[in-house]
Amino acid sequence: MDNLCHTLVGAAFGEAGLKRRTRFGNATLMIASNLPDVDVLAFATGTPSVALRRGWTHGILGQLCLPILLTAIVLAVARGRPGATRSRSPGVSDDPPIRARELLMLSYVGVITHVLMDLLNNYGVRLLMPFDRRWFYGDVLFIIDPWLWLVLGVGLWVARRHHSPKWTRASLLVACAYVLAMTISARAVRADIIDRWQQVAGQPPQAVMVGPVPVTPMKRDVIIDAGDHYETGIFTWQPRNIRFDQASVAKNDRDPRVAVAREAPNIRAFLVWSRFPFWTLEPVAGGTLVTVGDMRFAGGQGIARRNFTQSVVVAETRGP
Repeated sequence: MDNLCHTLVGAAFGEAGLKRRTRFGNATLMIASNLPDVDVLAFATGTPSVALRRGWTHGILGQLCLPILLTAIVLAVARGRPGATRSRSPGVSDDPPIRARELLMLSYVGVITHVLMDLLNNYGVRLLMPFDRRWFYGDVLFIIDPWLWLVLGVGLWVARRHHSPKWTRASLLVACAYVLAMTISARAVRADIIDRWQQVAGQPPQAVMVGPVPVTPMKRDVIIDAGDHYETGIFTWQPRNIRFDQASVAKNDRDPRVAVAREAPNIRAFLVWSRFPFWTLEPVAGGTLVTVGDMRFAGGQGIARRNFTQSVVVAETRGP
C-alpha cells in the first residue's frame, strides 16, 4: 500500500489507545508502519528497483530485526530529551513513562501490519526473504486505495475532535470488514473464472490474476496465462459479467533474441519480480531492442508502463 495509508493505520492504532502504553508510542507506531519501505533507497542504485523492493525489509529477517532497530533508536532519542514529559493533548495530563518493552511491541505491530497490508495488492511481497525469493500476492486491494484513506482519516479526525478512541476503533473495524469483503470477492471471482476457462479450453490456465483496479471495488482486472499468450479482460459485479479484450498479447518468449536478452543483468533482475512477463522486439541500429514488461502493469494491448520495463539491445548476428 502507499505510505499515506500506512501512516494512517499507524496513527489509528495509536489513537485507538496503543499510544498511551509508552512515551513516543504514537510516533513509534507511525514510523514502524512505514519502516519496511526503507528499501526505497533501491532507486539510488543501478539495479531495477522492482528487483530489490519488498524483499529483505519485508521478509522474515526484516520483520524480526527492524522493530528492534527502531526501538533502540527511539530509546536513544528519549535519553536525549529527558525533560519532554508533558503531553500537549487536551484532556491528558502527562505522557506515560518510556517503556522499552512496550516500544518494541508497538514497533512489531507497525512493521508486521505494514507487510500484511502490502501483501493485499498485486505487486507482491517476498515474505520469506532472505531464505526464499518467492513472491506472494494477495490481489485484493489496489496499491492506492482512497476508501481506506477516507475511513481511517475520518475516524482519526473525529476521534481527535471528541477526544475519544472509540471512533478510531470503529474506523479500524470498518477497514477490516472492507478488506475481508474484498478478499472474499477476489477469491470468488478467481474461482469462477478458472472454472469458466476450464470449461471452454478443456484445461486450467497456467496462471490467473484477478486483480484490483483503482477506486472501483466492484471491478477486477483479469489476466490469464494461456501458454504462448495472455488473455486480458475486466470482471464486473454489477452486472456480473466478464468482458475479454478482443486482442490477446503474445509472450514472444521463445524468440532466440529473447534468450540472449535474458542474460543481461538488468533483465535478470527484472525477471526476479515479474509475474506475467511479455517481450517486445524493435529493430534498432546494430541489432534489436528487446524489452520486457509485465502484464500487471500494462494496458490490454500489451503496452507496458515505462517504470515497469527493462530493455537491452541484442546485437545483430551475422553469418560466417
